[in-house]
Order: sequence, then structure tokens, then C-alpha cells
Amino acid sequence: MVVGPDFTSAVKDAQYDEVETLLTAAFPTDAEAQLVRKLREDGDMLLELQKPWDGRIGGYLALSRMQAPRGWACLAPMAVRPEWQGGKLAEGNPNMEVGGPRDEAYRGSWRFGSRMLQELSALYEIPAQRMPDHMPEAIVVLGDPVFYGRWGFSLERAQNLNSPYPLSHTLLLKRGADIPQASLIYPKAFSSL
Repeated sequence: MVVGPDFTSAVKDAQYDEVETLLTAAFPTDAEAQLVRKLREDGDMLLELQKPWDGRIGGYLALSRMQAPRGWACLAPMAVRPEWQGGKLAEGNPNMEVGGPRDEAYRGSWRFGSRMLQELSALYEIPAQRMPDHMPEAIVVLGDPVFYGRWGFSLERAQNLNSPYPLSHTLLLKRGADIPQASLIYPKAFSSL
């Protein structure tokens, strides 16, 4: 029985056009697609991840290098193919009881963005010595505190940060429980937004 999208993997150069198409479809303007192009051009892209299904990219997220603090990253943008948002691919599946107790549990496994964030946050729960080398010390995201808070991003731990963006929507994913004090300097591509 299929229980959701394929495994998350790195975006390959040959998929850049598909990523751009996804970003343009998922947002009201092409600003996010332009941001991704600029981050790549500037060499500030740390990692691009995709969650595929049926040969197409269903979910995408980018981690770019913060100028400061050194070793930190910014999560932006993150997008899900509009027609697949909210677990819509689960609809019509014979394994799902519409409106029944299995409905939301099954639909949840098809939520591309949630699954990607869950996998990302799980990396920060493993011992530091087992963490993949390419992963940053901390990840900052600007977004909905309720949504990102479900996946280990903490609004409280980001409140001592100095940021050009509102702290009311700045969250931090980091190993441990400290509340760091630091000034956030985003990659220069963000200044063009």
C-alpha cells in the first residue's frame, strides 16, 4: 500500500526548470523563483531538497547560507505544487475512508511540505556527531509560527535575535535548548525582495 510521496532527495541541475515552474505556480509572483536563481548565482545556496511523486517534484525547499551567524542557514522558499497541497493526492484513493478516522491520518502522509519539515527537524534530534556534514548549525525561517512550530522550529528561541524581519514570525531550528543572541544577516539575494 502506497503511503505517501517518495523520499526527499537533493535537487539536480536538470531539475532547475521544474523547480522554477513549481515556484511560479505556488506563489502569486515570480519573486521566489528569482530569489532561488539569485541564491544559486551568488553561490549562497547550501542545499535544495525536493519530494517527488510520480516523476514530478511535489514539494521543494531551499536552505541558503546566512552571512551571519556563520554556519547558520535560512529556509526559503518552501513550496508545494498547488494541486497537491493539503494532502489532495490522497483524495479518491481506495485506501482512505473519506470523513472517517483514517481520512486525516492517511491524508497527512501526503502533505509534502509537512513531511519535508518533519524529516528536516528529525536531523536535529540525532546526536551531533551523526549529523550529515552539509547540515547547518541552525536554520532560521520567516513564516507562520503555528505551522513551523509543529516541526521543531521555535519562536521563543529566536526572540533574542536581531533581524531585519519581524521577530513575531522568525523561528529557529537548532539542537539544544539555548536562546542564542545574534544578529541575522541574510544572503544578499534577500535584499532584492
